[in-house]
Amino acid sequence: MRILFTGGSGKAGRHVVAYLLDQGHRVLNVDRVPLDLEGVDNRIADITDAGQVYDVMSSLAGLDELEPGTGVPRFDAVVHFAAIPRILVTSDNECYRVNTLGTYNIIDAAVKFGVPKIVFASSETTYGVCFADGERKPDYLPVDEDHPTVPEDSYAMSKVVNEVTARSFQRRSGLDIYGLRINNVIEPHEYAQDFPAYMEDPDLRRRNIFAYIDARDLGQLVDRCLATDGLGYEVFNVSNDDHSVGLSTSELIERFYEGVPVKGTLGETETLYSNRKAKEMLGYQPRHSWRDVLG
Repeated sequence: MRILFTGGSGKAGRHVVAYLLDQGHRVLNVDRVPLDLEGVDNRIADITDAGQVYDVMSSLAGLDELEPGTGVPRFDAVVHFAAIPRILVTSDNECYRVNTLGTYNIIDAAVKFGVPKIVFASSETTYGVCFADGERKPDYLPVDEDHPTVPEDSYAMSKVVNEVTARSFQRRSGLDIYGLRINNVIEPHEYAQDFPAYMEDPDLRRRNIFAYIDARDLGQLVDRCLATDGLGYEVFNVSNDDHSVGLSTSELIERFYEGVPVKGTLGETETLYSNRKAKEMLGYQPRHSWRDVLG
């Protein structure tokens, strides 16, 4: 597929772009800084500027596309990851502006240029736990896509708005638009670097609902979205199968979630951030775990 990918130079994006390249896709990375990765095309653009977005959405990916002499080909898919990545990076209103306006511009241009598949990054923060003022527990466990999304911070608010925006564009266009509520992205080197501290102090993972997503498995899930057609508008939690601390699931629930209803039966290392929907609808099968590195 010929893919326009926004935010491919970021922590999550660079791993997903690498995965997509390995699957044989062509990727044009649109970002404020280029991604130095063999095989990827780069375009510098500001996603909050609609004119720049329209230009790259209708542009050549590289000089080689001049050779056929048949004009500019259409992108087969857009994967939109570009954003201010969390609170406390910019001012709150700038975070909200960039994330909401940028997403509107990307989806608007993709729809108007007839791109048939759009995948965009939403966030675990939409559930209101991660950046809450003080401790906020989920309404129930495991947290699935039906859980209320009522956050308090500008970043998560922007992601909720983006989901509403995407759903509205899908209703108008009939295209496939899938949102990914991505949990805390972990790069392979971070297992040895960071996870020993999580074993010592599990509370460090409370705001992430003790979940995580390996950056390589995130790439797999995006690729599964690209390969799965006809779902219309859907959102998917994105996580690995296990939680990110040394305690058992039952110990986590007893220690951190007293009184929180638990739906069904959970395995002793099973994530509290459900990925069941992505498995059932997309064929997603996460392959990596911190346990493979730390034992």
